[in-house]
Amino acid sequence: MYTVLVCDDDRDIVSALEIYLRGDGYRVLTAFDGAAALETLRQNEVHLVLLDVMMPGMDGHEALLKLREAYNMPVIFITAKSEDNDVILGLNLGADDYVTKPFNPVEVLARVRSQLRRYTRLGAGPAAPDVITVGRIEINDAAKTVTADGESVNLTPTEYEILKLLASHPGRVLPPAEIYRLVWKDEPYGADSTVAVHIRHIREKIEIDPTKPRHIRVVWGQGYKMEP
Repeated sequence: MYTVLVCDDDRDIVSALEIYLRGDGYRVLTAFDGAAALETLRQNEVHLVLLDVMMPGMDGHEALLKLREAYNMPVIFITAKSEDNDVILGLNLGADDYVTKPFNPVEVLARVRSQLRRYTRLGAGPAAPDVITVGRIEINDAAKTVTADGESVNLTPTEYEILKLLASHPGRVLPPAEIYRLVWKDEPYGADSTVAVHIRHIREKIEIDPTKPRHIRVVWGQGYKMEP
């Protein structure tokens, strides 16, 4: 049974999400501010976090920054704001996905399932090699680890899936919309900015000089490719 932590200062929203998530078979933990969410994470094994942005005390942005110092589970932001800048900020801080209020609980459940599938790698094809090596980057899909020059690289589940996708097709240019469909398994609304943010994060973690990337290259107007 997977455990989902729901953190929102609106107790009605927390109660509603708890009902839907429990009905879908999840164990649900609740918190009403960022500090309480972090304390819950320290005391429990959590597989996914639904995190509100605007909360008193420690808000979702600050909580996510602290969370990412120690945890790699998927985080879905819940926000009342729908502007692109707010979405990009959340992704920049390490969120894997987002939903905007008011939301359809069925959509939230679909996004939770999608993120957990990637987190547990249930959707990996059986023919894929266990170890993928591209230059100084090695991806061990059996162990779910990434190293660069033998040093461990700490990626979020979404970053891992993007890197594995690109590394599995070295030299092939993948448009942002295709990356979004294959990784998020959803229609590519806002794919360009969402994928770009995650690519930048990956570069910061695997490239010697992220400003002059040698592994993940952009082909302007077309997409991204992993240099063989």
